[in-house]
Amino acid sequence: MLGGSSSRIGLDDLVARGQELESRGFATLWVPHVFGLDAVTACAVVGRATSRIELGTAVVPTYPRHPAALAQQALTAGVACAGRFTLGIGLSHPAVIEGMLGLSAERRALHMREYLSVLGPLLRGEPARFAGEEFRVNLALDVADARPVPVLIAALGPRMLEIAGREASGTILWMVGPRTLEQHIAPRLRAAAGAAGRPAPRIVVGMHIVLTSDAAAASARVGRLLELYGAMPSYRAMIEREGASGPADLALIGDERVLEAGLERLRSLGVSDFEASIVSVEEGDEERTLRYLESRI
Repeated sequence: MLGGSSSRIGLDDLVARGQELESRGFATLWVPHVFGLDAVTACAVVGRATSRIELGTAVVPTYPRHPAALAQQALTAGVACAGRFTLGIGLSHPAVIEGMLGLSAERRALHMREYLSVLGPLLRGEPARFAGEEFRVNLALDVADARPVPVLIAALGPRMLEIAGREASGTILWMVGPRTLEQHIAPRLRAAAGAAGRPAPRIVVGMHIVLTSDAAAASARVGRLLELYGAMPSYRAMIEREGASGPADLALIGDERVLEAGLERLRSLGVSDFEASIVSVEEGDEERTLRYLESRI
């Protein structure tokens, strides 16, 4: 249920956070993968220090890692977490993949389809035998005590939603609102899963949230925090599809009544997991919001 609030958090602090959230009854700790801690490794470490809470990545970019290497790492993390690990992956953005890493981000849907053709079997404990345009793999892994690791895909466009529904356990989302979920995300995802004979897909929705008496100040802070994201084409398209003016309009900000209405709307749309990224404006906001979310478990 809870998302990591910062990519700068130290590993010891993340372990303590995981233990605290587990003791408070939260279901999942989603660990961001940006330019700080490696999320898969961090989940493995937290998994060894906890016993019940699920650990998940939100999300690991695919382009920089060969799918066989990521599968081996994810299976190892799954062992460390005793079967409580979920791998969230995504394409990232051209500004990162091409501008920072110098890799090609062309033919993105093809890349993800081929990536899953290798990653999927390996995470199920099966050999990967695949020959495509980008990957040619003939490999089996043998990770002792490994269990299958579920995969979620960060999917926003029609082709990626089809892939997520057909090939993965569902999607993990960021920068989407309820209208977009109802009219675009959920129908396409469920249709693809149904056509492939798969179970109802998991829909994880990440949003900023704060229980506060100063909604205007909180909205302004969220707007500043997410200004860069609002300029990214894929996120901008979701903001426009929602009919929102900016990222802050997609956050849950306000008193208990406002938060309750927002969470109930997401539940009614079939959202399976709410990934809360708590923002603080006034002293005590984070703990107040945590207590509110804890009361709804």
